[in-house]
Amino acid sequence: MSTTLRPSPLALAVLGLLEDGPLHPYRMQQLIKMWGKDEVINVGQRASLYRTISRLLDAGLIKVYGTTRDQQYPERTSYELTDAGRHARQQWLAQTLTTPRNEYPEFPAALSFLPLITPDIADTLLSTRRDRLVERLSERDAAISRAGVQLPSVTLLETEFLHAQIEAEIRWIDNVLANLRDGSLSWTTNELHHTAERIEA
Repeated sequence: MSTTLRPSPLALAVLGLLEDGPLHPYRMQQLIKMWGKDEVINVGQRASLYRTISRLLDAGLIKVYGTTRDQQYPERTSYELTDAGRHARQQWLAQTLTTPRNEYPEFPAALSFLPLITPDIADTLLSTRRDRLVERLSERDAAISRAGVQLPSVTLLETEFLHAQIEAEIRWIDNVLANLRDGSLSWTTNELHHTAERIEA
């Protein structure tokens, strides 16, 4: 197994999909979307999938199974899992499940620059985000309800996790909005400049 190949959700998905047998990239993309895993695995750009497959191939974690040609479609190469790939998948899965990692999400990064806008604007923007989160939560509820009839619970864990994550974020935003509106969370440019000067001194 390559020690330099960094695990990623897409790489883990490819290795997982190939457990059941050889597949070509287009079918991999179809299955990820069909099973709703594109909520947690970014497979929108097929170029990213091809790059991931190329890296897995170079690392010896997958190998070419064969090439097929159909009159309706261009030539397609199918891939299969190697023993090294199976071992890597188990290692990556264990590592990801046991070890929290700082993934540098965009929202906390934006929050770190909240002082660049006024409390009123922050209130408006966070209220908009909250509304969108409530809408997304409703969509996830519907997805869980639809899928729950057909799929075992273990296959919905990532959807339930995202659901809980959105609920927690809504509660957190509600608290921030309450503090903005009662004045317990407030700031001015001058106040922030004075604070920065004290820290630098």
